[in-house]
Amino acid sequence: MGKPLWVPSDERVAGANITRFRAALSERGISVGESYSDLHQWSVEQPGLFWSAVWDYADVIADGDPAPAAENLDLFPGTQWFPNTRLNFAENLLRFRDERTAIVSLLENGERTETSYAQLYQQVAQLAGALRAQGVGIGDRVAAFLPNVSEAVVGMLATASIGAVWSSCSPDFGINGVQDRFGQIEPKVLITTDGYHYNGKRCDILERVAAIRESISSLEAVVIAPLLNAAPAISAIPGAVLYGDFIAANSTDLHFERLPFDHPLYILYSSGTTGVPKCIVHGAGGTLLQHLKEHQLQTDIGPLDTFFYFTTCGWMMWNWLVSGLASGATLVLYDGSPFASNGQVLLDAIDREGITVFGTSAKYIAELEKAGHKPRESHSLESLRTILSTGSPLSPESFEYVYRNLKGDVCLSSISGGTDIISCFVGGCPVLPVYSGEIQAAGLGMAVEIRDEEGQPIQGSKGELVCTVPFPSTPIGFLNDTDGSRYRDAYFDKYPNVWAHGDYGELTEHNGFIIHGRSDTVLNPGGVRIGTAEIYRQVARTPEVVDSVVIGQNWYDDVRVVLFVVLHDGAVLTDELQAKIRRTIRENATPRHVPAVIVQVSDIPRTISGKIAELAVRNVVHGEPVKNNDALANPECLELFRGLPALDS
Repeated sequence: MGKPLWVPSDERVAGANITRFRAALSERGISVGESYSDLHQWSVEQPGLFWSAVWDYADVIADGDPAPAAENLDLFPGTQWFPNTRLNFAENLLRFRDERTAIVSLLENGERTETSYAQLYQQVAQLAGALRAQGVGIGDRVAAFLPNVSEAVVGMLATASIGAVWSSCSPDFGINGVQDRFGQIEPKVLITTDGYHYNGKRCDILERVAAIRESISSLEAVVIAPLLNAAPAISAIPGAVLYGDFIAANSTDLHFERLPFDHPLYILYSSGTTGVPKCIVHGAGGTLLQHLKEHQLQTDIGPLDTFFYFTTCGWMMWNWLVSGLASGATLVLYDGSPFASNGQVLLDAIDREGITVFGTSAKYIAELEKAGHKPRESHSLESLRTILSTGSPLSPESFEYVYRNLKGDVCLSSISGGTDIISCFVGGCPVLPVYSGEIQAAGLGMAVEIRDEEGQPIQGSKGELVCTVPFPSTPIGFLNDTDGSRYRDAYFDKYPNVWAHGDYGELTEHNGFIIHGRSDTVLNPGGVRIGTAEIYRQVARTPEVVDSVVIGQNWYDDVRVVLFVVLHDGAVLTDELQAKIRRTIRENATPRHVPAVIVQVSDIPRTISGKIAELAVRNVVHGEPVKNNDALANPECLELFRGLPALDS
């Protein structure tokens, strides 16, 4: 058993929300043992009691009787949560209305705005009144094509307050990508902007807004919040109105529509790399309760915290971040490149804003290390006590880098879940140690297992990540899936009454987890299943390599591993460098992991949320169509993988 990289102090354990939660259970006469494993076991054996206790601990604002917490727990899908209650998501996020700071909004160009909880309430009230006046009501859709700024938070809360449904894309989406998403949900109102800043550039989006407005016939109004110019030229966009004019003369009285627990709140989208994106509908109550649990119990967030996550409005981590308002935290939003100001912009924000919980991606941490940054030498980071990482597996080397060169006394929580559940299956725990390369634990209430190819639970070996017990944040369903067949096929086709998430993972001896990649991109040379993350981890050890993507290429009657690498400027993939890469993989993984072919390319395709598009590369290599290029941030680079001579020999 390896030594932990970090162990929480007795003081931190004693003051943690999860410790107070356990005490609250004891006061109710519920004894759950001494360890986190004991608490977790109880939470999945008694899901009704557990989620009822979370409801009480987090003080959910609602009408009706929260008992029973669940009906039809034997149906998965099909469980009904808190069927006798009515609530409003926005009301729970706006429970604080004082002068404390609710939102700090930062732009790459240095602009900073600050909004108090009292101001946020007033701004939401004004926009909600304007939406009502526009004819938006319960169940209608409001779409946002916005950067990560405070207007996006206000827009979501105003939409939710009146019982309408919110859906957002970030402004770096192409026209077709937006049409493929918003065209399916038929929004009444589009809230957007004139542009954004990224990587030192001003990016005007009004032409795209005009094209989107033209293509979506359901739109009755386009509300434009200026960011680049005080008075952008919007006359060419039918129905367009400036944000300030739209909300003018609206009351600051706010009426919250309390609706059933599973009333639709958000529409999120699958990545869309294999076809038109699926529209995943999430309910207000399940989203709220799951986020309250994950924030307060798994991340230890409270009113004294300043909470940041690097995200865009097109990724579910934005929705996850915004829910921090329900716990009274100050949110820090940032829009722009994470590597602005010579890679210092986010590190500077930690010190300047006093960020206590800092969320980012595994790629960001790896890039800091590759660039040679040693933040503990250049920054104070005194406020920082939790670092969250998601988007792709966090390698052991990145774990060790954080504790060596960023901060020693910090809870580094890698978390993993998905847009499908708008939350996490496995993630952090402030009262557990951190081990290199491991996600700390399964989330409370999440009955996570790793199963082998025969469907049997396993520990210490790789297999399919599943969840065997219902939980509140399962989607209501997919839009326009009237009989629920597409929804069931997506998650419940592999095992009856069991959610199969599509991740390839491993349960460790510490009851932690390692995610080895998506199960649909698992490599299978010679019939041996290999997770792509295992190869990326070793390739990242090679200083010459900037980025990489690995696929399985059909080769005669087998599959061979093909690795594509992006090298530092001026570097060339020589025979010596290929041998070095192969040797590193062989010595630190297995001979099965060693690529049969290594090819140098100038770029790697990624989705707009930053994930490597392995399936898209595999399709191009096999001469198959990539069904939705607009899901990619850089679709043009797919041509780099077409017709390569090295792949024919």
